[in-house]
Amino acid sequence: MKQYMKQYMELTNRYRESIIHHSQQLVRIKSVESEPLPGMPFGEGVNQALVYMLQLARELGFETANVDGYAGHADLGTGEEIVAVLVHLDVVPEGTGWEHPPYGGEIHDDKIYGRGIIDDKGPAVASLYAMKILADTGLPLQKKIRLIFGTDEESGWKDLEVYFKHYPRPKTGFSPDAEFPLIHGEKGIQIFDLKGRWNQDNADVVIEEIKGGNAPNMVPDSCCVKLAAAENLKSAMSESFLSFNRRTGFELSMEDLQEKVIITAPGVSAHGSTPEKGKNAISHMLLFLAECPGLSEGVSRLIGFYNQHIGLEVNGKAMGCGYEDDVSGKLVFNVGQVKGDQHEITWTVNTRYPITIEGEQVLKGMAPVLKRNNIELIMHEDVEPLYVPKEDELVQKLMQVYREATGDLTSEPFTIGGGTYARALDKGVAFGPLFPGQEELAHQKNEFMKVEDLLRMTSLYAAALASLAG
Repeated sequence: MKQYMKQYMELTNRYRESIIHHSQQLVRIKSVESEPLPGMPFGEGVNQALVYMLQLARELGFETANVDGYAGHADLGTGEEIVAVLVHLDVVPEGTGWEHPPYGGEIHDDKIYGRGIIDDKGPAVASLYAMKILADTGLPLQKKIRLIFGTDEESGWKDLEVYFKHYPRPKTGFSPDAEFPLIHGEKGIQIFDLKGRWNQDNADVVIEEIKGGNAPNMVPDSCCVKLAAAENLKSAMSESFLSFNRRTGFELSMEDLQEKVIITAPGVSAHGSTPEKGKNAISHMLLFLAECPGLSEGVSRLIGFYNQHIGLEVNGKAMGCGYEDDVSGKLVFNVGQVKGDQHEITWTVNTRYPITIEGEQVLKGMAPVLKRNNIELIMHEDVEPLYVPKEDELVQKLMQVYREATGDLTSEPFTIGGGTYARALDKGVAFGPLFPGQEELAHQKNEFMKVEDLLRMTSLYAAALASLAG
């Protein structure tokens, strides 16, 4: 393996400038899901990213396919069995507070900055060039390697649902969309709404609109509420606001626009699977509103529900679903979005539940709390957990490649709360791109990848594919 790794690294260096260039170009495409267009089910930006990668794959000599704009693939080899690499080209919204343009693909201090460079555009380019490196070596392949380009991973996986109606589901492979050395288990994922109705008739302070968050699987970095307030209550509101900021250090801002008052709560974005790494602007806002004078009894009741059963907690314990197991740890509970008007409020929640329990158990755990507070739950998705034993051949082969390529003999496979395309396979794992000890910046501001890490993972993926298919 060491002999081959040297060759893979030499070939990676040959393509160094191309790998960097195409990673930058891909980041410059704002592939956030938008309104569908003919032949572009997830919007123009997402489709542009798909077309870009398929064109690049053809230029590198691979056969490609485009499934009606939902997904595509590039093939190497002709074997009947398929080893799949599943990447995605869509990204979550950029949020705020970037030091460098989120869609600039700029290099500073040998780091490529931009939304998606880690999740999952850099790994997508690295995987494609890993295939090119294998093609250049002329290594005889016993299995076909298929790089699948998804376009709806951050939203609802409708891309793969359509794609697998046209092409067979590969039995094995990996997704370069997590961490090294290897992820052999992923928690179950749910996305659902919690909806409550409130009566604001005759209230001195009326919530006209509340909104916050960019996506269910992101910790919201901003939440804003528009209030209609009686003039005689504004002084009391201002005192409550200043007292809250002094006591909590949350740094909310207030703007008085005559008949309206606008309050904004800042937060710190993070991936929805690790909400403890962020600061939830929605929770900060609701904590303040609990102290705001003049709100109706119905509004205060729902705000009280939130603060008592969710608040700053991230494991669902107060909601009745604080489950955990020895394999994957505690359940994760992230409120990613909120929207509301004069009549109702809706929170969109993303849970990551332990591998050894079922999604239905989470719902049963929450049911008593929701019933007592007259909260409606509307389920959008429930994706079962993924688990491949450490002893499995797929895990063993990839771990051998990683250890021989990096010299890291101590790191072990582990489980995560994040969800990757690996669970779309009969047997899949997540393999990279973050190396041990590196900061997780996916879904956060100032997302970046070191140039040398991009190149290092390219040669590592070439070795991995050779082991699985050669």
